[in-house]
Amino acid sequence: MTAVAARAEETAPRRRRPGRVRLAVVLVVLALLLAASVTAGLAVGSVRVPPGQVWAIVTHALGADRADREWSRARETIVLQVRAPRVLLGAVTGAGLAVVGTAMQALVRNPLAEPYLLGVSSGASLGAVAVIVFGVGLFGPVSLSVVAFAGALGALFLVYATARTGGRITSVRLVLSGVAVAAVLTAVTDLLLLTTDRGNEARAVLAWTLGGLGGVSWGTLWLPGAALLLGVGVLMARARQLNLLLAGEEAAAMMGLDVARFRGRMFVLLSLVTGVLVAAAGPIGFVGLMLPHVVRLFVGGDHRRVLPTAALAGAVFLGWADIAARTVAAPTEIPVGVVTALCGGPFFLWLMRRDARRGQDGGAG
Repeated sequence: MTAVAARAEETAPRRRRPGRVRLAVVLVVLALLLAASVTAGLAVGSVRVPPGQVWAIVTHALGADRADREWSRARETIVLQVRAPRVLLGAVTGAGLAVVGTAMQALVRNPLAEPYLLGVSSGASLGAVAVIVFGVGLFGPVSLSVVAFAGALGALFLVYATARTGGRITSVRLVLSGVAVAAVLTAVTDLLLLTTDRGNEARAVLAWTLGGLGGVSWGTLWLPGAALLLGVGVLMARARQLNLLLAGEEAAAMMGLDVARFRGRMFVLLSLVTGVLVAAAGPIGFVGLMLPHVVRLFVGGDHRRVLPTAALAGAVFLGWADIAARTVAAPTEIPVGVVTALCGGPFFLWLMRRDARRGQDGGAG
């Protein structure tokens, strides 16, 4: 057995190389798709800008000396000040939600886990709406994000505590707890909007609760970007621990992982990222549900591969979703959360049916 193990250890690097090549190919393809979505996002709108001119404007803004300046000042303002922050927020939000969904599915060992379905987005929304309605400014410019983080964290722990019975959590109980908590928090949010005497703000916040990337500026983009970098960095550093959880809590504990402490710390991190993203873009659902499952089909279940791939895939998906939201019913703009729900709803139903069939097959076996 020792000789066999040693021989397996020697050949393991050679066996892993094809996987690394596939991962590199997937990342390159996603990077190209992200570049295409960014280009389309900057070019498409009420004023269409040719892709070549888009990149001429961008490279000129980055310091390139272009003698053949063929664009107007108005187009430059549209590309750089109106569309560029929106496109970057879409990429950051999509990447962040996909990464959070990936980590949540590992932490609770549930394929249906994601911020929107588990009520985390609803908690963050309630916190953000409370800040707007009551004019809370205790934390200055970051008050919205701080209170949204607190709401997301409280909702996540409430759902987890409700679903955990006898030391175990089932998929059905977790989803039902998330739906119930989200319904209550959404009702409280609607009550705040209906009873506030700030009519104009109530209408704006109601539109924001459907999810949208408009209204962002360069001055507010840094916070979601920092949250994304923090989340991806910490989760990549803890990818091994996330892999251990795939084997179950008992197996992870036997391999030296303090499951309760690790899970609590990760819940705080995921709530922070979700709260900041919801404060910036509103509650956008199903991105964290769909992308991790799609990504695993190509790169497997190792979180060292899944996390960076999911981040890129989420950025690409939400970028194209935003383009669809702006163009499908032009000149009327559809909230991007509606587009993701139209994609994610059927995916959620398919996932439920697939898991139900697997359960029946396992019971029959």
